[in-house]
Amino acid sequence: MSMVNLIIDGKALQVEQGTTVLEAARKASISIPTLCYLKDINVIGACRICVVEVKGARTLQPACVTTATENMVVMTNTPVVRAARRKTLELILSNHPFECLTCVRNQNCELQSLAESFGIREVRFQGASPEHKMDDSSVSVIRDPAKCILCRRCIAVCEKVQTVSAIAPQGRGFETLIAPGVDIPLAASSCVNCGQCILVCPTGALYERDQIEEVWDALADPNKHVVVQTAPAVRVAIGEAFGMAPGSIATGQLVAALRKVGFDKVFDTDFTADLTIMEEGSELIERVTTGGVLPMITSCSPGWIKFIETFYPSLLPHLSTCKSPQQMFGAMAKTYYAEKEGLDPANIFSVSIMPCTAKKFEAQRPEMDSSGQQDVDVVLTTRELGRMFKQAGIEFVELPEEEYDDPLGISTGAGVIFGATGGVMEAALRTAYELITGETLVSVNFVDVRGLEGIKEATVKVGDLDVKVAVAHGLGNASQLMDALQAGEADYHFIEIMCCPGGCIGGGGQPIPTNLEIRGQRIAGIYTADERMEIRKSHENPAVQQLYKEFLEKPLGHKSHELLHTHYTPREKYIVD
Repeated sequence: MSMVNLIIDGKALQVEQGTTVLEAARKASISIPTLCYLKDINVIGACRICVVEVKGARTLQPACVTTATENMVVMTNTPVVRAARRKTLELILSNHPFECLTCVRNQNCELQSLAESFGIREVRFQGASPEHKMDDSSVSVIRDPAKCILCRRCIAVCEKVQTVSAIAPQGRGFETLIAPGVDIPLAASSCVNCGQCILVCPTGALYERDQIEEVWDALADPNKHVVVQTAPAVRVAIGEAFGMAPGSIATGQLVAALRKVGFDKVFDTDFTADLTIMEEGSELIERVTTGGVLPMITSCSPGWIKFIETFYPSLLPHLSTCKSPQQMFGAMAKTYYAEKEGLDPANIFSVSIMPCTAKKFEAQRPEMDSSGQQDVDVVLTTRELGRMFKQAGIEFVELPEEEYDDPLGISTGAGVIFGATGGVMEAALRTAYELITGETLVSVNFVDVRGLEGIKEATVKVGDLDVKVAVAHGLGNASQLMDALQAGEADYHFIEIMCCPGGCIGGGGQPIPTNLEIRGQRIAGIYTADERMEIRKSHENPAVQQLYKEFLEKPLGHKSHELLHTHYTPREKYIVD
């Protein structure tokens, strides 16, 4: 690789040819502010906050799209540069609503932080604001165009990472609006509710539908028995809302805090992750041995489910019929648990804490009512839960650790790793190996399916059978596998797909920021939590064994099909009245 020599702020550097000035500066620990920039995803030089002086250039240059050249001399902090950045920032602020105190992104907003760093105390310009209405049609994602700064980061992640392209610039000039096409609301578009646009939005223009008050109301109702489940990925992210490092395992504090706000029972989604493996592993074995549709594809990621329903409906028979762990829990809470505790299911209010905005959509799907009513009543994201704890004045970090309640709080390491890409596959292999061979699996770590590579492939020897598997995270990678499957080139038995980059640890409801480094730290936390578990195989979960003995009878049995399995719906990309 050819190298280039340049000087930034008097510091001599050598970088690879093709490196931008912005990346060169970052390698030298020189900070250049940005708003529209997302490494490798949105590099368009639109906001002009990153301008720098380049010796010999007639005008200031945007650092994010200016390539470093031999002997280039760059100055990032001259009076001219500071004045230009400040003026640009004031112009952006001139038509931005000053609603910081009531904005969901207050104190976690890139625009607000930049204004503070530049010491802006007044805006010299009076700008008009376009009359764009808020779009609250979606059960998962709210759009507030008044706070949009047209950075296009949401468009880039939706198009390039997720390949959904649900939103795009509409109109021109001052009237430009980032929205679905043909003047339709987000709920009627191809949006899969993944919330990745929220994670990259620098302001409060995109955010999750807040349902905290619904939960407070239920907790205050003496006639409601309020139970809560927490997803695997929440335990390694919730601490970030209270200053803990990404990936910190805060399971015990999470349980204690939920109990403190008033939940009657605190349960673990990992329990039904283990249950999912029992059903899904049995389904895979049945398909392999009876000539069923292969490859079988996981069905626990609701953003992925809506994606395949919309973009690859012909491949729906490949999906496992298993509900997600969230929905299996909802069904068990209002049947098995209600029966054991002598409770009227109508009085059980079931809350789930998820890293995912798409789970809000999943909970309201009409087929998710196998208990006779809506199985999961409210879904809160990790971010919402952090706000709820703060509303309650909980000193999260200081809380002593507590344990989940029985019986729906007992889980294994296999359930924990559902939170990371490759985790469902690894958990399934741990169980499938022993169910097929009848032998004890000595090493439970299937490292070939771990990591942040977009698509991972492996062949696992299970008895006499070579099980060929693939793992994809992010819908762009999923598209590649689906295209190969349609072309007859996907020679696998089992495919795991997670909608969000990194899996659930990178879900659209996780703390902001969520970037590549933070995803890696959360994944490390997930595998550490797995290693600390006494039991690491789903089929060895004693509470799951008891569930089958007392209630479900056997995997893929009549009652299991009735309560734990579902069907899928081909969808149009746009719903136009």
